[in-house]
Formats: sequence, C-alpha cells, structure tokens
Amino acid sequence: MKVLWLFAHPDPRSLNGALKTAGLHTLEAHGHQHRVSDLYAMKWNPLVDAADYDHDPTDRLLVGDASERAYSAGRLSPDIAAEQRKLAWADTLVVQFPLWWYGMPAILKGWFDRVFVKGFAFGHTDPTTGRPQRYGDGPLTGKRALVVVTAGARAATLGPRGVNGDLNDLLFPLQHGTLWYTGMSVAPPLLIPGADRTTPDAYAAATARLRHRLLTLPTTDPLPFRHQNTGDYDDDLLLHPHLTPHPHRPLGPLHHPTPTPSPHPTRPSPPKFPHAPPPDRRHQQQPDTGKSPLCRTQLTHHLNLTP
Repeated sequence: MKVLWLFAHPDPRSLNGALKTAGLHTLEAHGHQHRVSDLYAMKWNPLVDAADYDHDPTDRLLVGDASERAYSAGRLSPDIAAEQRKLAWADTLVVQFPLWWYGMPAILKGWFDRVFVKGFAFGHTDPTTGRPQRYGDGPLTGKRALVVVTAGARAATLGPRGVNGDLNDLLFPLQHGTLWYTGMSVAPPLLIPGADRTTPDAYAAATARLRHRLLTLPTTDPLPFRHQNTGDYDDDLLLHPHLTPHPHRPLGPLHHPTPTPSPHPTRPSPPKFPHAPPPDRRHQQQPDTGKSPLCRTQLTHHLNLTP
C-alpha cells in the first residue's frame, strides 16, 4: 500500500500520537510506503480565502468556480497543491483524529475544505450521460480510506443504542458525504474508546487492533454505501421508495429495533403520601407510534444491505 496518514492532534505525546507512531511502524515493517500530513505540526492553515486561488480579492469569491479555475491553471496555493500531490500518490488514506464535540477538529475540516477543491476531488461528469460523478464514482475512485478515531466515551455509548449516538452516524458527513462522495471506498471505522482512561493493557490492545486493521485493509469489505448512478436513486436523487427501509424492518447487522412493548405495561404504584407528585412515567414503556427515536434513517437509507 501507499498510505497518506492524515493526522490531527496538537500533542505528539498523546494517545493519538502514540497510535500514529505504532501505525507507521507497522506499515514500514510490512513493506508499505507512507507519507504523513501532521496538521498541527505543519501549522496547517484551515481557512479558505481568495489567496488560495490567486483570486482578485476585490471581486466576489465564488469558491467552487475560483478553486476549479485555479486547479486547472495550476495556480492553487503551494500548500494545497502539495497535499493534493500526496493524495494523488497514495492509494490509501488514513484519517486519524480525536472526536471533539461529535466531529473532527476544525484544523482537519479545514484540510478537506482547502484540499478537496472542484476539479480535483469533485466536479467531474460522465461523458456519456452527463450526470455528475459522485458518491462512489468521483475523481478519487480506486482509493480506499480508513477513519481512526479516539473518544473519551465508552464504546457502548457510541453504539446503536448509546446516548452519544452510533459512531457511523456521527461520521456520516465524513465517511459518506466527503470520502464516498469523491469516490473512495470507506472501510468500517476504528474506534479507540476511553481515551482519557487508557491503561497500559488498554493501549496494548488498541495498538494490536490498529495493526490488524492496517494489515487487513486491502481485503476488508468497505461500508456498503449506495452508488448514486446505478439506479437506486431517481432523477431527483431520492432513494426509490421500495429501497427505503421501514423503521422497524430488519436491516441486517446494522439494525437494532426497539423492543416490543409489553401488552400489559406495569402500572405505577400509588403515591405513599396524599400530596406526593405524580409518578415519573418517562422511563416506562410506551406504545409504538412508528416514530421511535432509535430509528436510524440517515445512514441506513444509503447503505445497500441487500443480501
């Protein structure tokens, strides 16, 4: 593999820093090539502005058009062009970051904002149909991506029934809306939970998981996102009704239905005191209204789970 390791953490002494070092050593030991973009160490500028595109600041900045013109003419800012060369060289992108406020650090978002310009990462059309090539058919088709994310939360709280939300849902804008949009296949993410409470044993287990994921990445099945241009979506880019999963219909391994309410719900005990407040019924089972808060519509609609 030829791996671009995209890293966003301010402290190289952190758990993230140690995992990055372990991952790069694994790649080297098994004959894989790598290049690194350590955004904090590079003092990467995350802000899009007219100077990125050699654009006259007195004219209105239409980012898509200006970036496409600059890319085509070879006038992009040198730091952007350097990152694009790294990604063009690589066949694999590893994106590593801590989960901050349910998303990536701002400096990493700024890398995608500035590097994934029109013409380089999107904006191509099929010469036969004239349809935009995106969601599985973009300019970066043929590359694979792996997201490695640390979180202070426990693993279960980032699962389908966890209070923090399922990790694949939290990463949907990155994995589907950015990586898959540009054509990359996306491996299931690697979560390293409990980052603030890592023990030596937990660190050893985390590095072992990372090594395994890296070495098996070429044969790992990607997330089964639907392609835009293979018939699953209509001309308005809406998923066909017969493919839209019912909120309580089994969806395979990603489906976690709400337990069926008991036909005889437990009645609350009468208050012990005449003026006691009414019992709190928030945690009692309620009738199924078809609007379960556990229905995962965002991600599962766009996954092809057909056997």
